Amino acid sequence: MRIRINNVRLSLLHQVTLAQATAKKLGLRPENLDRIQVVRRAVDARRKKEIYLNYHVVAELDVPRSLLKRLLSKSDVSEYSAAVPAAPLLGTAALKERPVVIGAGPAGLLAALELAKYGYKPLLLERGQCLSRRVEAVRAFWKEGRFDPNSNVQFGEGGAGTFSDGKLTTRVNDPVMTEILQAFVAAGAPEEILSEYKPHVGTDKLRTMVQGLTRQIRELGGEVRYETQVTDFIFKEGRLTGLQLSTEEILPAQAVVLACGHSARDTYAVLQRQGVALEAKSFAIGLRVEHPQALIDQAQYGDFAGDPRLGPADYQLIYHTPDKKRTAYSFCMCPGGQVVAAASETGGVVVNGMSLYHRDSGVANSALVVNVTPEDFGRDPLGGVAFQRRYEQLAYAAGGETYAAPAQSVRSFLQGGAPDLQTAVWDGAGIAGGAAAVSAFLAAGSQSTAPGAVSKSLSEAAGSSGALTTLTASYRPGVKACALDSVLPPYVAATLRLGLADFDRKIKNFAGPWGLLTGVETRTSAPLRILRGSGYESLTHQGLYPCGEGAGYAGGIMSAALDGYHVARAVMARYKPF
Repeated sequence: MRIRINNVRLSLLHQVTLAQATAKKLGLRPENLDRIQVVRRAVDARRKKEIYLNYHVVAELDVPRSLLKRLLSKSDVSEYSAAVPAAPLLGTAALKERPVVIGAGPAGLLAALELAKYGYKPLLLERGQCLSRRVEAVRAFWKEGRFDPNSNVQFGEGGAGTFSDGKLTTRVNDPVMTEILQAFVAAGAPEEILSEYKPHVGTDKLRTMVQGLTRQIRELGGEVRYETQVTDFIFKEGRLTGLQLSTEEILPAQAVVLACGHSARDTYAVLQRQGVALEAKSFAIGLRVEHPQALIDQAQYGDFAGDPRLGPADYQLIYHTPDKKRTAYSFCMCPGGQVVAAASETGGVVVNGMSLYHRDSGVANSALVVNVTPEDFGRDPLGGVAFQRRYEQLAYAAGGETYAAPAQSVRSFLQGGAPDLQTAVWDGAGIAGGAAAVSAFLAAGSQSTAPGAVSKSLSEAAGSSGALTTLTASYRPGVKACALDSVLPPYVAATLRLGLADFDRKIKNFAGPWGLLTGVETRTSAPLRILRGSGYESLTHQGLYPCGEGAGYAGGIMSAALDGYHVARAVMARYKPF
């Protein structure tokens, strides 16, 4: 019989196998257990003097029925049965045209994949280039400042997380999550994402995964068109009948999944002009902070810092102002990564963070952001877009109008003096600066996943001592010293200062002399919501199915993918396969 055993704990202080620890928890001998499978693995570092790895496992058990009954009475033990994906309910209405999915981010890819699985032959439209050409366009932007407004970090397969840390965590509790993770593994993601508590793929392996998903969509009868933007929607008496494309083609359309992403501002403007129901929503803006990864490791893991069983440490921080009106918090924390240029419009600077699968750059970075609401930018649905654009353009001007980003050391930001980029010497062995990190990435091939490849380049860049002399900005095409108050709303800058002081009490030296800030981070989530009903269809326009993060219903790869899955099933519940 297969049983699930939760909370099997392995101390890093003792050499005990998972089988031994599982048997001990059950009061059995290891030979009574067979085929132990890890369901979930997490790190418990609440006590720095003894850190544990905490496992949920499934094991095959061969014991007498009386003993089995006693084991199943334990709170952490239960009979195991693998979840079986629910078959979709297929509708009866006829589709005169195949369903269209707009946008190849995580929501669009999963919607198209789900439709393709059941014979709907979807057409997936993506405004940017295919992934291999997009990688080259992004590299040209990072190296030389040559910006492509259609093929960039934010849109489509770029927005699918291929220039991010590839975190697959979510607060949403939905049994479909396992099915989605299995789809990612089938497309090329590493198998450990099925069991890690905080799974991540990394930008390098994400590219393989995204290409695997698009390949599956085609093999199942779908079509993917790149460099094809939807420039207008054609409605007749409140029902969608077609799409105007950038290729000057008018595409007949009956059911359209709109997964445009949170940066498709031109699409938002078209929807407003067409009278589609939209509403402004809250989001957050702020800066990126980076530290030597060794500093974060030591703060989080103490003497266990650097233990290969733990990997680079992350953090999650939050601070509320005394009046509870503002909150400063860390967002999209990237261990062992770098800060990247993420603009999607000419004349604006946007920062984001990413890391490769091995997270071995030696630099930790995270967004530090503050909530903003429609009270700050107005109730007009596009008010948040104008608000974002204003501060992105201020950052562009502050950086010298070359897509260089304004930056400032944490120390000078807190002191409010003359802005500088100087950080103190950090003597953590084997750690290199952020500039070397991004240089090593840019020099690597677009599909490079060799273990330690980046670490080796960084060690060579750091010199034989392996010691970091100064943490330099990892953002490319470059940074310029700037008082970051000039590119932020005053209340955001003030809240960030209060937050940094609070974070320093939680993570030693977080606000010390080793930190660097780069601005601005404005794309934490969509600034508006495309309103939809219980059947996932637009409240005002039939045939239009707003979906994912860009529609205001998700925040991250997993929740967006999940929304794409459910929207696809809503389409299937109405229509017969095409």
